[in-house]
Amino acid sequence: MKVTELLRNNFIIPNLKGTGKEEVINELIDLFKDDPRVKDFEKVKEAVLEREKIMSTGVGKGFAIPHGKTTYVDEMLGAFGKTTRPIDYQSLDNQPVHLVFLLVGKDNLVSTHIKLLSRISRMMNNDEFRNALLEAKTNEEILELFKKEEESYFDI
Repeated sequence: MKVTELLRNNFIIPNLKGTGKEEVINELIDLFKDDPRVKDFEKVKEAVLEREKIMSTGVGKGFAIPHGKTTYVDEMLGAFGKTTRPIDYQSLDNQPVHLVFLLVGKDNLVSTHIKLLSRISRMMNNDEFRNALLEAKTNEEILELFKKEEESYFDI
């Protein structure tokens, strides 16, 4: 499964309004509020926030990948947002976050969940890609950047 198979135009926020970690996570999760693939919205939100309590998903270089696994979705879900304001995310490198990719996995698709987390992390390790995302202004631009970047990776 590819990242771009999850990410859709309406699951991208080019200018997150939240000013804190939980606000930004909730803003992205809210994109799935009326999604028919979500069986219980509150349980999905709980899965992601509980995972965040275990250890920060701010992985460094201004990027965070909040995620969780649950039985309350019918398939994998992904959303992306960015902000010009620095978000204190308690990141591993103690740097603020500007780019956030939310991944919600289905409990019985652990292998796919891990592979997607890995792929997203590898993509975000590319400084050029991260900088291009920071410069992008629209959902369409962001989605196109993800598509171009992912073309350089093998299928997982």
